[in-house]
Amino acid sequence: MKLKDAQTRVSLKNILYATDFSTASEAALPYALSIARRFGSTLIAVHVITPNFYPSLPPADWPAIVEAEQAQAREDAKHLEEKLIGIPHELAFREGGIWEVLSEIIESREIDLLVIGTHGREGVEKIMLGSVAEEAFRRAECPVLTVGPHVATPPHQLVELHNILYPTNFSSDSTAAAPYAISLAQEHQAQLALLHVLHPLQPSDLKAPENSAASLLHRLHAMVPAEAELWCHPKCYVEYGPPADRILEFAKKQQSGLIVLGVRPVQKHLTSTSHFIETLTYQIVTQAPCPVFTVRG
Repeated sequence: MKLKDAQTRVSLKNILYATDFSTASEAALPYALSIARRFGSTLIAVHVITPNFYPSLPPADWPAIVEAEQAQAREDAKHLEEKLIGIPHELAFREGGIWEVLSEIIESREIDLLVIGTHGREGVEKIMLGSVAEEAFRRAECPVLTVGPHVATPPHQLVELHNILYPTNFSSDSTAAAPYAISLAQEHQAQLALLHVLHPLQPSDLKAPENSAASLLHRLHAMVPAEAELWCHPKCYVEYGPPADRILEFAKKQQSGLIVLGVRPVQKHLTSTSHFIETLTYQIVTQAPCPVFTVRG
């Protein structure tokens, strides 16, 4: 990722779109295509082939099943190629663990954005992309655009983002996403909403001067460079309560087309994605009515 123009513009030269040809990953494709067109990006689509086991069937039947799945994947790849016409792109099949393959491509191809679909908790055992989505946005060296199960499939390949929501708690992890929120708003000529949710632990928290609505609104407004205000039309909001709940309610009420979040990176090697199931970011990603663009702090 490269910043320019007073730290408000970003460059997305190479976009990685991960697909298993499921409904969940297909829902993410229009967003990958739209961002690639607007930023003049090269889109690299990859299908990761992982070992499959069929414990309910006799081993003698496995080769025929694998052959049928491979034939279907080749047919799905042909249809995907047709949708990629008109933008610089590559389509690759790779073998191995999903995250291991994706992380290697991110590093070797200097990927600026990973686009992935997920369906949350439903069908995680069947559709493997859903089980690695949080590992991706926690560990990826690049931003990740996640399209969750409650996002309506856009009717056209060119997605118009009229309203972009950027929630922030003012931490360094959170503010890392600000340039992306501003740049995406500029590219789409979208309304940018900056939101801070205060979850008071006790009544005295609300009386603290730094937690007054006026003080918090001032801090939000100061995050947008003066020149950026000319084209992203920022509006600032302060809400009170559980952060994930308030962010999701706000996104639904304002009909947000995209949520941009700064996330805390994982410090240790992950052995199971179940560790993250109840995190705030995972809750937002899997329940949001729009895609979520996460930037690791």
